[in-house]
Amino acid sequence: MSEPRRQADAPERDVTPMMAQYLAAKADHQDALVFYRMGDFYELFFDDAIKGARALDIALTRRGAHQGEDVPMCGVPVHAVDAYLQRLIRKGFKVAICEQVEDAALRKKGAKGPLRREVVRVVTPGTLTEEALLDAGRANYLVALARAEGGLGLAWCEVSTGEMSAAPVASVDLGAELARLDPGELVLPDTLLQEPALFEAFAPWKARLTPQPAARFSSREGEQRLKETYQVAALDGFGAFGRAELAALGGLIEYVKLTQVGRLPRLRPPVRRTAFDVMAIDAATRRNLELAQTLAGERKGSLLDAIDRTVTGAGARLLAARLSAPLTAPAAIDRRLDLVAYLVERETLRAALRQELGAAPEIERALSRLSLGRGGPRDLAAIRAGLAAAGALRRRLEAEADPPTELKAAIGDLGFHGELVERLGRALKPDLPLLARDGGFVAPGYRPELDRQLALRDESRRLIAGLESKYRGETAVSGLRIKHNNVIGYFIEVTPTHADKLGARPELFIHRQSLAGAARFTTTELAEFETAIARAAERALALELALFEELAGEVLARGDDVLRTAAALAALDVGAGLATLAVEGRWCRPRVDDSLGFEIKGGRHPVVERALRETGAAAFVANDGDLAPERRLWLVTGPNMAGKSTFLRQNALIAILAQIGSFVPAEAAAIGAIDRLFSRVGAADDLARGRSTFMVEMIETAAILNQAGPRALVILDEIGRGTATFDGLSIAWATLEHLHDVNRCRALFATHYHELVALADRLPALRPMTIKVKEFKGEVVFLHEVAPGAADRSYGIQVAKLAGLPAAVIARAQSVLRQLESQRPGAGTINSLPLFAAQAETVPAEPSAAEAALAAIEPDQLTPRTALDLIYRLKGMVGSRS
Repeated sequence: MSEPRRQADAPERDVTPMMAQYLAAKADHQDALVFYRMGDFYELFFDDAIKGARALDIALTRRGAHQGEDVPMCGVPVHAVDAYLQRLIRKGFKVAICEQVEDAALRKKGAKGPLRREVVRVVTPGTLTEEALLDAGRANYLVALARAEGGLGLAWCEVSTGEMSAAPVASVDLGAELARLDPGELVLPDTLLQEPALFEAFAPWKARLTPQPAARFSSREGEQRLKETYQVAALDGFGAFGRAELAALGGLIEYVKLTQVGRLPRLRPPVRRTAFDVMAIDAATRRNLELAQTLAGERKGSLLDAIDRTVTGAGARLLAARLSAPLTAPAAIDRRLDLVAYLVERETLRAALRQELGAAPEIERALSRLSLGRGGPRDLAAIRAGLAAAGALRRRLEAEADPPTELKAAIGDLGFHGELVERLGRALKPDLPLLARDGGFVAPGYRPELDRQLALRDESRRLIAGLESKYRGETAVSGLRIKHNNVIGYFIEVTPTHADKLGARPELFIHRQSLAGAARFTTTELAEFETAIARAAERALALELALFEELAGEVLARGDDVLRTAAALAALDVGAGLATLAVEGRWCRPRVDDSLGFEIKGGRHPVVERALRETGAAAFVANDGDLAPERRLWLVTGPNMAGKSTFLRQNALIAILAQIGSFVPAEAAAIGAIDRLFSRVGAADDLARGRSTFMVEMIETAAILNQAGPRALVILDEIGRGTATFDGLSIAWATLEHLHDVNRCRALFATHYHELVALADRLPALRPMTIKVKEFKGEVVFLHEVAPGAADRSYGIQVAKLAGLPAAVIARAQSVLRQLESQRPGAGTINSLPLFAAQAETVPAEPSAAEAALAAIEPDQLTPRTALDLIYRLKGMVGSRS
């Protein structure tokens, strides 16, 4: 962001005190738009105003000259600031909020210049806490990346809930980890932007990067910041964090402090994660499988949308987090499945849980706002209602016989908050203002002194009416009125005709003002009354604000217990939601173990099945899948539109659902835990980086072949279709061989290269499968059934006809196809392709050290002694390799 014009060189005599104050704030926040508070508006000046007016589509005006030039300016009303902040944040801006921090009533007499203003907060995409700026069902992670001692560390925090985690990360896995977290903002040392090896991982998040000075990511200082933040002498109790993780955590905390101007939200102790805890899913696979959003960027139509039956915002966020990071440990998966199964079998309990959870407001984000000083009475009320719901749930669940482990843990974490709930219930009114400074939120009877001050303030109209009646009687002026304005306060007003009657009694009525149509007076009694009313209002508000701080302090003192309760409520919501989903869809409990098996009976695509059910179309056709080690690679052929891609995706989605601890859309499922999931499905280019559709396909395929291991699941759809036929066929052939011989992973490989089926004779774990169709009166009927065998045709012309290509084009295509087939006798057979007659070529291996030593020997120059030494040396080389 550019600086205000020549602000650094502005002579003090040319700068007004107010503008000097603004320029000082801007100088400290060059990368943000400065919202400068002036009365009921936040004003923007100079280049900030130009950018802000353009981004918000509001009027750009100009004010008096500054250094001989008019100053561009625009403003937004304070009461509607959240709506404007939301628009700016979505467009990638940061906003520094500059508020008045000096009280005019406490200012020293004779002090000149504007009241002091300071930046109290910098609003950035990763540090949002307001409900209006956040999606209730989605986490908004602030992520930090750092390097130390040659390794990379990743740390992430949800400022609005206090969640804090860190993990070591390899360069090759960085893209997948960032795709899992989907950061709202990524902070990192500016030095990392100079590492070419990380460019690919950063590319999707370029607009969300916030480089910081590398000095803020010192692992030593990071360790010290963590100890100070959590007030501990050692971090061993949190986990064995590496130096890179400490650097990332320290940089993260420092950035939060900077944006919150010294304040920190209530952060949970950091949890150390490892790459082995969750299934690795790269960005391309998440996009292709449409896990959290469709290819069009919408939630509707995604897997998350199809399975979400949660009734709370925290539950929705937890479900999304689990979907982004499926577990790999069968024991942990089984614990989640036990809870779902328990609730599947208990319909009454499940319904009661969902009803009570649905009435529980957001707790986590309310607590975070209170900790940052941005909370209000409604946040206290939300915590009261949430804890009350937790108490009711705990009492209900304690009556359950033999609950599963996850349910026992949730019951314990729901806690006992009766005393706090009771106090908040007594203290707060039913209808509450948004802000504490608006007052009027403390219930009558909670604090007697407050009641007295409020009575004096609120009874002013009745008291004024009595005083007005008294003065009318004393003066015999029936038109006498007591009025109020913001300039002279309370006053007695009569018409000029009756002014002499009041003026004749100067010991009682004091003249204030004469106007053309009225005369105004006051009395000592009225002045004292006015002072009493003003003081009562001030005292009442001060008392309410003090009570708010007292109540907020009590809540924050129990913050850890409150957060545990919030986490328990979210876990119960997810479990009950998944149980509801399982009952609705007749899903089964999967078995997940440490084997390399993958057997699905009657599997269905969860999103497609839901769409068919909603539209009343034909039922989804279920299919089996079996990728046992001896048949771990399926080659799926079949016509266009037959359902190959759907079949591939449904198996990947079933695996993900199983490993997040959900029932799955199948009759039965047994899955050996998958550590990595890869998907190359669909076509997309990346023109911004100069990549064609085929290039993108090859990059994604390369990632799969370089990273997939025996525990991975790979789905590949039509590899090689974006180039010349023989080039594409060659790539597909070599890819199949590599998957079979080198990666040795479970894989589904869909193709229109029917010639590849012949590889089954040479690759023992390859199984040809096809999607069945029927021809009826020249038309193709898709049966969507997967069966052993191979397709002999792709029916592309029939599909083109269904798509509406002109009849002349269809006829011509059929004619050309007949000619091509007649010119290729034996087409479609292994003999028609010399390619398949070739043996797989191997890349010559580099000579070993022993072979290199032998090649360098000159036999005629060896003495018996040197020959013996050489033999021992060669033996040592060979022995070190064994």
